[in-house]
Amino acid sequence: MPVWRKKRVACVAAIALLLLVVRLVPFAFPIRAADLVQDSQAVEFTDRNGLPLGTLLARDQEHTAAVRLAHVSPLFAEAIVAAEDAHFYQHGPVDYRALARASYEALRAHHFVSGGSTIAMQLARMISAAPSTVPGKLIQIWTAWRISAGMSRAQILEAYLNRLPMGGNLYGVEAASRTYYGVAASDLDLAQASALAAIPNDPVGLDPYAHAKALKVRQAYVLERMVKSGFITRERAERARAEQLLLQTRGRGIVAAPHYLFWLGTRLPPHTARVRTTIDRPLQQFVEAQVRDVIGTLRSRNVHAAAAIVIDNRTGEVLAYTGSPDYFATAQQGSNDGVQALRQPGSTLKPFLYELALENRTIEPNTILADVPARYAIPGANLYSPVDYSDTFQGPVRVRIALADSLNVPAVRVLERVGVEPFLERLHRLGFSHLTHDAEYYGLGLTLGGGEVSLWELAHAYATIARRGVALPPLTWFSDNSASASNAVVRVGNATVWELVTDMIDDEHARAQAFGVSSALDMPFAAAVKTGTSSDFRDTWTVGFTSDYTVGVWVGNFNGDPMRRLSGVAGAAPLWNRIMLHLHEQRDPTPFAKPAGMVSRRICAQTGYKPTLDCEAVVSEYLWPDELSSYERPQRAAALPHEYDEWMALQHRTIAVADRFRVVAPRDGDAYLVARADVGRRPLEFQAAALPGQSVEWRLNGRSIGSGQSFFWPMRPGHFTIAATSAGRTDRVSFDVEEGTIARKLRPGFSIVGP
Repeated sequence: MPVWRKKRVACVAAIALLLLVVRLVPFAFPIRAADLVQDSQAVEFTDRNGLPLGTLLARDQEHTAAVRLAHVSPLFAEAIVAAEDAHFYQHGPVDYRALARASYEALRAHHFVSGGSTIAMQLARMISAAPSTVPGKLIQIWTAWRISAGMSRAQILEAYLNRLPMGGNLYGVEAASRTYYGVAASDLDLAQASALAAIPNDPVGLDPYAHAKALKVRQAYVLERMVKSGFITRERAERARAEQLLLQTRGRGIVAAPHYLFWLGTRLPPHTARVRTTIDRPLQQFVEAQVRDVIGTLRSRNVHAAAAIVIDNRTGEVLAYTGSPDYFATAQQGSNDGVQALRQPGSTLKPFLYELALENRTIEPNTILADVPARYAIPGANLYSPVDYSDTFQGPVRVRIALADSLNVPAVRVLERVGVEPFLERLHRLGFSHLTHDAEYYGLGLTLGGGEVSLWELAHAYATIARRGVALPPLTWFSDNSASASNAVVRVGNATVWELVTDMIDDEHARAQAFGVSSALDMPFAAAVKTGTSSDFRDTWTVGFTSDYTVGVWVGNFNGDPMRRLSGVAGAAPLWNRIMLHLHEQRDPTPFAKPAGMVSRRICAQTGYKPTLDCEAVVSEYLWPDELSSYERPQRAAALPHEYDEWMALQHRTIAVADRFRVVAPRDGDAYLVARADVGRRPLEFQAAALPGQSVEWRLNGRSIGSGQSFFWPMRPGHFTIAATSAGRTDRVSFDVEEGTIARKLRPGFSIVGP
């Protein structure tokens, strides 16, 4: 044999041996079915009464659900094989003829026209993330050989069907079947199966919601391939092609409480398949509807998000949980969870501060606090000068007024006396786990919302107030006929003082100066409530409770954009009001208990002690029995201490510039409720401060409505801006009127009366 021929034979033999070795090596490193097991199990959720809430296909944001091949409709398996790899059962892991054809087409077009990939190669790409390049194809082939070496065809097909990209963040036939059609993969009919088998070819361009026509075209192709492969007759294909496919809504199989389900799903024990939650579905759906409706009315104020939570005070069970107006509204960042998001709480922490101060007797219920200009030295920063929402100061105020009217300066004075560190420790005991910095970091601004907390933490802390200081762990789902949570019960603070604080934030007369009469905070039954507004109007809060329920509401924007001069009473309170009224439609809650062991006495509003003849206003307040002896020693209203000097000067300056024209009532940002029967009948008084003899012209939303320093306007629902003009000067304020149920409750003994 010639030498050149021997060399050729040797070269061919060497190449053949190399190919043989390369082909046999994968058998030494097989990928077995056990290596590709997916720990993803669909979890079905129901409400407390067994009503379905939805099914999560995974416990994170990537929806998938692994099922056995026996639990997949044979029609879908046949459809996907016909569409993606018609000779799957005949060839090995690589279809060399199809690969050669794809390579030839790619050379002619200078890019990949068709992949030529078998199901084994596609599975290889899924688990190796190999790119669609020549090196990537080689990796796919190598991995496909390893898969074929360790798995049967049925195992390969099962792993493939559970990893198919099915649009958005859906993966696998089970996830797609439940999401799009609301049925298990085992129950797919021919029309559904062929449509789903079309999606993996282009998961974006064949989205069933956005591109239904394109999907129909691809479905026809899949049905034609099934006919050619002998899986179905042409008659069946025509019937399936003509069948109209009914999709579920975009809720992806979730009926209610999507934020709650995803939040709870990450906290369930492994292999949990069915969960009975504490959610009340009718209540949940009501809350979701109200969140959407209220946000719709506030969009003109640059408000786009809201969240709400309802807690059963007796058990700590979460009855409703809404994280945003629409979880599935991607453009509006709807999947953000406003219940768990960390935001600045504004003034909503003040009740906890006053309870601590009253408990340790830093202040007494009849203490007079100074709401006057104050300045505090902050290390390494400018002087800290707290101001109230109204940018005014009230001078001497009672503790009840300071808390109910949410005055900032008195709260900072109280915190200075209590100490930031003890207050921070108390907040930690109440469950505010996200306040992780030290006391020096937060400083005196902590009581005004200087830290970040979640609505979840805030609502549960207020439920602790409702339980007179008994802190229960949150209960979210039932396991073994009991709610899943630790049975540990912690007592925080003093029960009587919590009752006193409850009485203060339930006092609609005490908060009338700041929030007006018949505001969204006023209920026809006993309800304690507090609002909060963070700096620059980025967050508004309303959190409150009855003896039965605690309701927490946050309104704002997930991107942190400020709202247009929207306070807690105008932003979050209307939603809180609607939920509270709904909760007590059938039965009024039990009135709050009076502070046990305390006694009610008439005091002088200026001194805090027993009224004298020169007292200008007398009110009632609860006192500790051991304070009665000092209370009985009457104190005449005397000159104010020196800390009031600057405030007094401001009052004189205000009198000196009385010619400054302004609208006195309503105030900017006020919110009012009007009963349905009183719409267009109940008057709201507009008042302006003008020089004597000067006329005032009033315009409402740009339309002239009348004149006079005082003008009565019949209220109707809506958002309004009034402009008052006098002697060439104009002042404007905005306010809201909402239609609602109003029933006044009487609180004898706590209204201001004569001496």
